[in-house]
Amino acid sequence: MDAFRQLNPSIGFKITTILGLFFCCLSCEDVVDVDLPPTDTKLIINGIVRVDTTQEFLPIKIKVTETTDFFSEPTIAQLESAVILVGERDPDDPFSMSFGTSILKEFEPGTGIYEPDTVGLVDERIRTEFLNPNTVFFLVIEHKGKRYAAETNYSPAVPIDDLQQGDETLFDDNDTELQITITDIPEEKNHYVFDFGGGEFLALDDEFIDGQEFGFSYFLERDLMVGEELEVSILGADQQFFNYIDLLVEQTENTGGVFETPSATVRGNVFDVTGLDNINIFDNVERPNSFALGYFAVVQEFTSTVVIE
Repeated sequence: MDAFRQLNPSIGFKITTILGLFFCCLSCEDVVDVDLPPTDTKLIINGIVRVDTTQEFLPIKIKVTETTDFFSEPTIAQLESAVILVGERDPDDPFSMSFGTSILKEFEPGTGIYEPDTVGLVDERIRTEFLNPNTVFFLVIEHKGKRYAAETNYSPAVPIDDLQQGDETLFDDNDTELQITITDIPEEKNHYVFDFGGGEFLALDDEFIDGQEFGFSYFLERDLMVGEELEVSILGADQQFFNYIDLLVEQTENTGGVFETPSATVRGNVFDVTGLDNINIFDNVERPNSFALGYFAVVQEFTSTVVIE
């Protein structure tokens, strides 16, 4: 400090003053508690059923959690009941349906994962042989005195014709290019969702590729190891599921877990139907602040793998 004073006395005074203020601030540091307004809890439904039609039964596992507050992770939710209704609409009378039922059970208490009951008098699993694009599913759950319901049609997909690693980059030299080729179903309006793992998804429709072979590149921005086997999935989707994933991808920006922690600003297809007795109008309920987060869908899945070089 003497050297500073010999050079310029005012500099030494300023430095001493700044250091004194700095240590004073450190010694006076307090923890400030911020009182946030209470928030209503909401259910989160992770109900994407990925179907391999070569298997005998649908792999139904509905995970249900519940939001708590702004800073806390979702907690496991305990349901009073959960059931899936499955059937086909009459093309001449879309409001006329006959349903089969699948009662869901939490086999491992405390997991929040509900599956078809296989230990009761009736095997509640649903066979894949009955699936077609006209097959409709309803998920109905009871939680804390409220009833929630979601409707979805079975959505077929197409196989991945080719999956290779490319050598181009997009924004960073560490990007990994994946070259993907599919062949769209002709003369149908189709939507697809690609799952690249690590919370990375891509929604694609066939507006400009109807019935055609289509190839494109997707660039992974996360670090991958040489020799790592990467699995890529393609899921079928309807317009509503396509829109839901597209919005989630836009909002989460590849932060991962779009099904685990869906954005509160993107509503899925699970509605509060408490007190209603007409399941055909549940999606028009005028309860704007009473809904569950997440999504219920039954979709065909094809997977392909590539070894990272």
